[in-house]
Amino acid sequence: MDLPRIESLVHGVQAAFEEGGVLSLAQAHFSPRAGQTEMALAVAETIEQGGALVVEAGTGVGKTFSYLVPALLSGERVLVSTATKALQDQLFARDLPRLVQALALPVRTALLKGRASYLCLHRMELARQDGAAHDAAVARVLARVETWSQGTVSGDLAELPGLDERSPVIPLVTSTRENCLGSPCPRFRACHVHRARREALAADVVVINHHLFFADQAVRDSGMAELLPSVRVVVFDEAHQLNETGVQFMGRQASTAQLLDFSRDVMAAGLQFARGLADWLGVAAALDRAGRDLRLAAGRAPAGSRLRWTGEVPDGVDLGEWHAAMHQVVGACRTALAALDTVSEIAPDFVRLHGRAVQLMERMDGFSQPCGADAVRWVDVAGALRLVEAPLDIAGPMRSLWQLPAGEPEPEAEASAWDEPDAAAVLSQGKPRAWIFTSATLGDDASLRWFTEPCGLQDARILRVESPFDYASQAAFHVPLELPKPSDPSHSAALAAWVGGAVMVLGGRTLVLTTTLKALRTIGDALQARFAADSGIEVLVQGQWPKRRLMERFREGASEGRAGCVLVASATFWEGFDVPGEALQLVVIDKLPFPPPGDPLVEARSQRLEQAKRSAFRYFSLLEAAIALKQGAGRLIRSETDRGVLVVADTRLVEMGYGKRLLSALPPMRRLHTAQEFDAALRALTTPSTTAPTWP
Repeated sequence: MDLPRIESLVHGVQAAFEEGGVLSLAQAHFSPRAGQTEMALAVAETIEQGGALVVEAGTGVGKTFSYLVPALLSGERVLVSTATKALQDQLFARDLPRLVQALALPVRTALLKGRASYLCLHRMELARQDGAAHDAAVARVLARVETWSQGTVSGDLAELPGLDERSPVIPLVTSTRENCLGSPCPRFRACHVHRARREALAADVVVINHHLFFADQAVRDSGMAELLPSVRVVVFDEAHQLNETGVQFMGRQASTAQLLDFSRDVMAAGLQFARGLADWLGVAAALDRAGRDLRLAAGRAPAGSRLRWTGEVPDGVDLGEWHAAMHQVVGACRTALAALDTVSEIAPDFVRLHGRAVQLMERMDGFSQPCGADAVRWVDVAGALRLVEAPLDIAGPMRSLWQLPAGEPEPEAEASAWDEPDAAAVLSQGKPRAWIFTSATLGDDASLRWFTEPCGLQDARILRVESPFDYASQAAFHVPLELPKPSDPSHSAALAAWVGGAVMVLGGRTLVLTTTLKALRTIGDALQARFAADSGIEVLVQGQWPKRRLMERFREGASEGRAGCVLVASATFWEGFDVPGEALQLVVIDKLPFPPPGDPLVEARSQRLEQAKRSAFRYFSLLEAAIALKQGAGRLIRSETDRGVLVVADTRLVEMGYGKRLLSALPPMRRLHTAQEFDAALRALTTPSTTAPTWP
């Protein structure tokens, strides 16, 4: 970034956040907030000095501007990593342009996502050869993609309106690290991934996501290997997801889905470029059969479960059947290799397919060996079977990266086909790299141990900035003691009936967060049965619509004559789902969100603590529940004018000794002790007001 360096970055940041400063140009009704300024100054100091800063910034602090302003004013090249592609789009399309304009900086920005976000022109041309394209619904969506492809510049599939993220067309028209042909691809010059990476290499500020960052750290061939050595400032927003995201990429994985994708690609390429030169249908059928037989070898474990794998085979799996299925996979890959060897010079597709076959065989061989030290192995059961071996956290592999001095090359970094001459430039002024980690939820103690320990950041500077919201006047909190115990089988049904009564009072405006998919289905089905289509209440249930559509409909609420909404959701809706205003005024959490005890990763982490003479419940399970509870509660109040009630339908919160620690993780809301007080609070929310309600 060719900008004149200001004499003092801290001084410039201070001026930007003052009354009448440049930020008033970027944000309507801007007024200085002590917490926002405090965080911005800490970020500025870290950029100037180098090192790592961990900031827990409560909801409403304005952390995005707190890290973007000093990053932009520093004149350094900056990498910003977010948890989701939705937040990436928001940063790139809204926040960055507003700030760049307000600060009057000649800054080049770029958005870089993973391969699966971009249209692959070569695979789109092959898609018609795929058997799935014979389905009429798939063919219609594929035709839409083909029409859109003629006008798009970026190739980002997020541009295509109404494209379901679960559509079977997406894997047909996007590439993966395994099937991308790279520079030999006949469409390489027009490749959207290639163009996005070239733009990122030339930009001053690049917005990526955590998955892309860790995928690159694991394989070092996705373009980040060129970016990171020349970037001095790295910011991780929504950093609380770093450890779980990183664990996915730091181990070993293989899946029947990869095998079936390989089968389809072999048949498509064979029929397209070498029809009649090999029995492509037979080769593909053998691969397909091997994948399906491996899935069957796992038995009838329910979808969504994880099978422990501490011995030679996963728990509950027949030893003979498992070994036979694994051997069948290797045999099918060998048959494919033999066929591909005969046509390798015809098209680059066959060279890449040959490499994929070798890689699949190597992965399967790895899972026939003992599990690595300080790692855990399991099998994910879904429509496909996923074999996973992962470290317990990312502290080991990442600690050296956080401490890497500026100007040194990244370990094992390799050049790629799209290197730029300045890609490995020495970092400016020889200063250490600055790492900024921030989120609204990073721990429940002063040291933020929940985040810093598994990420290897115990030596980082810690800053906690409280939310500016007046929770005592804006929000109330209630535990309905009349409901059954969480262990009672009737709990979910009773909660659904109880929520239905509250929904009747509010006319919708309710988010129900569940801790299990079983509870999601029970509560969702009961509420949908209670509120018919003409009831004036629309009940939305996660999984029935695409996530983006659910979010959009819920935010609309009872606007323009539409019914009020209830959303029953789990998993990803516990965080990153913002609904400011009156569309959401009641958040109900069905149970305390303790980690599932039967999960292999949870068990391995608990065992490690017990071996170190530390209580697994106190230092892991209770802490995980506190963080998740804090994230779920954070959905309620999103602005200074929001009003609402949080309900935790779990009596353990007020009856068990550990409940005090969990209560301390919640915002300082006013407590509603009785059903009568709760009913009065709901009625107060139905009265339009420009001021906070007077709680009973």
